[in-house]
Amino acid sequence: MTTPSRGSPTLGRLHEQATTLWPDKTAILVGETGERITYAEFDARVARAGNALAASGVGRGDRVGLFFPNEPAYLSLFFGATRLGAVPVPLNVESPTETLAYVLDDSDAGTVVASGSGDCPERAAAAAARTPGTVTLAIDDAEPGVEYEGPAESYAAAVAAADDELEPRDVDGDEPAFQPYTSGSTGRPKGVVVDHEGAVWNANVIRKVHYFDENERGLVAAPLYHKNAMAGAVKPLLLGGGSVVVMNGFDPEAVLAAVEAYDVTYLTGVPAMYKLLLDSDSLPETDVSSVEWAMCGSDNVPASLHEEFRDAFDASMLESYGLTEGGPVVSASPRWGVRKVGSAGLALPDVETRVVDPDTGAELPPGEPGELLVSSPGVATYHDRPEKVAEDFEYRDGRRFLHTDDVVRVDEQGYHYVVGRLDDMLIVGGENVYPSEVEELLERHDAVEDSAVVAAPHAVKGEAPVAFVVQSESETATAEELKQFSIDVGPAYAHPRRVFFREDLPLTGTGKVDREQLEATARESIDGKL
Repeated sequence: MTTPSRGSPTLGRLHEQATTLWPDKTAILVGETGERITYAEFDARVARAGNALAASGVGRGDRVGLFFPNEPAYLSLFFGATRLGAVPVPLNVESPTETLAYVLDDSDAGTVVASGSGDCPERAAAAAARTPGTVTLAIDDAEPGVEYEGPAESYAAAVAAADDELEPRDVDGDEPAFQPYTSGSTGRPKGVVVDHEGAVWNANVIRKVHYFDENERGLVAAPLYHKNAMAGAVKPLLLGGGSVVVMNGFDPEAVLAAVEAYDVTYLTGVPAMYKLLLDSDSLPETDVSSVEWAMCGSDNVPASLHEEFRDAFDASMLESYGLTEGGPVVSASPRWGVRKVGSAGLALPDVETRVVDPDTGAELPPGEPGELLVSSPGVATYHDRPEKVAEDFEYRDGRRFLHTDDVVRVDEQGYHYVVGRLDDMLIVGGENVYPSEVEELLERHDAVEDSAVVAAPHAVKGEAPVAFVVQSESETATAEELKQFSIDVGPAYAHPRRVFFREDLPLTGTGKVDREQLEATARESIDGKL
């Protein structure tokens, strides 16, 4: 293994070129307050954050838990840690204490830095205290005299005393850059180790594919601990010299106000966020003419959402597909060129995808759905899970592929269509049914604004689809009418056996539909089997 030359591409150097070229240009803009942080100021904040961590004993390879909502301090710490060669561990602020403690323990994080806002100090302290190892807790802007559970230090005081210059440490490209954790929807969260080479590659290829430059201004309201925000906006924008408008959370009115106030050109988010924007009473009175395009991912995107967004914003909505350990971004619709509604676009440059039969591993021809395998410089690995690495990775034709567990079909032109998850598949009387297919059928009806389909036990078929529907304001339909409509436009075995109406669909902290909650609701509602 060779030592890289000074200036080699590492995550700690991501915004280095932009800082040199445009030191006085806005790098970060806080949406709610209007605070502007130039590239030179951001670079100094990153240096102080890194030096504060170093002063507390954090060094190369050490894991550092970051427990923050969307605040500039999170970004300073994230990139400050990578400058040291340390490994940030982004923590989901929506996670229960038990899960947080598990992640801190599993990652071997010796330090966790928490925001001083809301209940973050108390929740981070509780998690750190439940961790078997010794975890040093640092609180940003901690209230004087407040006692926290376990040892606590003032991160703000450490930063104030730190130097504002820090030369990025040279690290090898295959060294860990950061370690996010999967959502844990199918068991304990898994630590995903992303190396420096892969992280910089993915940011750079997205910058190139989407033509991010110093004139782009992207808005981020999705959680910074999630790939949608960091991979889809923050990293490529800072690499290209653009500006990032950071919202402290998603509120439709606040987002629209920021779009108008700061001339936002680019939006990124999940379908639920765009639906709320389009439903906002503030939209008709807001000037959104600066928006040139938007990216949507992390969940199924109905065709109606594309149309409504285009009509309201006079801008195009693109789709992308990715997963934490897969790059993270694997494919995306082209910003200019042929786009296909319902498609997550083309594989990014240097990404190879293959669709295989999940039972036999045989490659399938174009158009046939199967499990997606992904190979790229950004494909990561799992932390301390050798059995999971052996299960999920394999070599084909000399390339290392990840088994994504996602069911995808790829057409003759190479456009990817996400069908669903392997573990979401329903077997209805021997027929394979994916929730997204049933949702697509339902959303063809004018009365259906939104829908989510989950499995419920069936006395004869084994299991069958159950639908939760949000009706449109202009049209209504009965449950029986929607069931019959599904039979008329699709295969009979795929129609929902029950339809429940709701005002909205429950969401997880990252804005995805909370299907676990809906499954529990369905089982309670049917009181047994269908």
